[in-house]
Amino acid sequence: MANNNFDQTVSSLFQGLDHVISTKTVVGEPQVIGDTIILPLVDVSFGMGAGAFSKDNSSNGAGGIGGKMSPSAILVIQNGQTKLVNVRNQDAITKVLDMVPEAVNKVSSI
Repeated sequence: MANNNFDQTVSSLFQGLDHVISTKTVVGEPQVIGDTIILPLVDVSFGMGAGAFSKDNSSNGAGGIGGKMSPSAILVIQNGQTKLVNVRNQDAITKVLDMVPEAVNKVSSI
């Protein structure tokens, strides 16, 4: 009985996980500003635990899952040139705006 409960617990944890973890999780949606394409890159990590036990005609199971996403780099494609900018220990917005000054001009003209 405990094995069945364990299987159900693990199945419940994984159900829908494919919608959370995808290629777009690691590579974000491209942002196009003029002739510049900006692709955010993130580190994704997930952990999971599950367990079950059975005693005296009673079955119990439990499980948990956790995840973390953090920005790691930005890929900037501009005028046929490609740059990879590490943003782990920097303010990502400031770094991107430094690399793409026309983005500031475009936003400020709105």
